[in-house]
Amino acid sequence: MKRLILATVLSLLGVAARAEVQIQQVTSPAGINAWLVEEREIPFVALEIYFKGGTSLDEPGKRGATNLMMGLLEEGSGEMTAQDFQRERESLAASYGFDAYDDGVSVSAKFLTENRDDAVALLRQALVAPRFDQDAIDRVKGQVLAGIASRKTDPNRIAGDSFYSEAYGDHPYGTDDSGTEETIRALTQDDIFEAYRNALVEGRAYVSAVGDINAEELGEVIDTLLSGLPEDGPAVPGAVDFGLKGGATIVDFATPQSVILFGHAGIDRDDPDFFAAYVLNTILGGNGPQSILMNEVREKRGLTYGIYTYLVDKDYSNMWLGSVATANEKVGETIDVILDNWARVATVGVSQEELDSAKTYLTGSYPLRFDGNEEIAGIMVGMQVQGLPPEYVVERNAYIEAVTLEDINRVAQRLLNPDALHFTIVGQPEGVDEAMLTDAGEE
Repeated sequence: MKRLILATVLSLLGVAARAEVQIQQVTSPAGINAWLVEEREIPFVALEIYFKGGTSLDEPGKRGATNLMMGLLEEGSGEMTAQDFQRERESLAASYGFDAYDDGVSVSAKFLTENRDDAVALLRQALVAPRFDQDAIDRVKGQVLAGIASRKTDPNRIAGDSFYSEAYGDHPYGTDDSGTEETIRALTQDDIFEAYRNALVEGRAYVSAVGDINAEELGEVIDTLLSGLPEDGPAVPGAVDFGLKGGATIVDFATPQSVILFGHAGIDRDDPDFFAAYVLNTILGGNGPQSILMNEVREKRGLTYGIYTYLVDKDYSNMWLGSVATANEKVGETIDVILDNWARVATVGVSQEELDSAKTYLTGSYPLRFDGNEEIAGIMVGMQVQGLPPEYVVERNAYIEAVTLEDINRVAQRLLNPDALHFTIVGQPEGVDEAMLTDAGEE
């Protein structure tokens, strides 16, 4: 019997939605690490594998290759055509998901205990023996091209494309990872295989599982799935600064309502002030009716149905972003309200009542994320990628509670900079300060 090392077993009592959650740190016989939560009540397993690198590994001129490749993993492998593969997957009552992101690609799987060996074998075939047949490539290319065409008519996507392009230029973050019509049409089968070898790298894999499986069984599953993949891959992109200065960019688009994406540089996940910034964002514009911007922009002035801000922590850069949509004739007023409140919070700070309300919301909503095996598997992979320990699950709310009013207001002064906010507006806005357009150097 293969030897399995169980490094640590941690009892995580009190993780709300589950009466008890135990995260086991597992090392497979081949030396691949994983996290496991055994849940024997239902005879199925949710498995999550994340490979760091992602679409940022696209070769020059091959933008969209990684995204296209991930869409092809279920389109035939080994001796099976796409149709054969789908019939076999359905007969096993298994489901697989293959997704691509800027900083990683993910493989999600769910299968019944009674079909585990066959379901894992089929998934392994997709991972280690993809066919990338030309007819499948052409078919999935068509789907991607349809998405690209649709993107050109979606003001939200146009705003994102414009904002990221100006912020990151030639860095992979500066272009949509699904590629352009030109790059997609030019991709060859060889390009897809190269993207596959670059992205699915054993040495960059993070694994978690939740369900009816023990540590020894999971170790065997991991080695079955990942053995044979490259141990290392190409260099990842370096860090890149957020390159947009304060001001505004207008993208003319015929619509009665403008879409606005705004933001400036953010904060690293490893920064000691991250939790204070996280709570501050909830107060300023995070989810929930307690946010300042929701109150000022929507409730008091009726300028929008919703406005949100969020911290974006990517592997090579970070941002503090926000989004809102409003009638064209209300754009100028909406931007003024955002800037006024961004400046007010930076200089005056927030109240103890606002801080207490945000803490109650954040600590109360956190357990709801653990509502399901699939969700827990995804959370555990995310924690590993971020370098967090298993204890974080029970310690996270204590970090939130430890944030003081002094912390919040110091961090607000440090990070919130209304002069650095850039607004990308897609529509036919009215009332935008001309000086903002001049400062941005764009129109």
